Amino acid sequence: MILGLWILFALLDANGANDLVSFTRNAALWLAGWSHDLFTMSTDWLRTVLNYGLPAVVYLLIGHTLAARIRRA
Repeated sequence: MILGLWILFALLDANGANDLVSFTRNAALWLAGWSHDLFTMSTDWLRTVLNYGLPAVVYLLIGHTLAARIRRA
């Protein structure tokens, strides 16, 4: 959710001085640290979507897999 919120903030050019935007950016950077600058497109919006969207999808798949295994146990 934080990664998706940061993508939305970045695409809408949210005010970086706002506390919520700043917190969301820092949390997203931490969550997506392993994939930071994995894609280096020249288009800012595409780079943001790919670099933060990929970890969001990975975490979603991991969470779904863990939930399914816990439910079966």
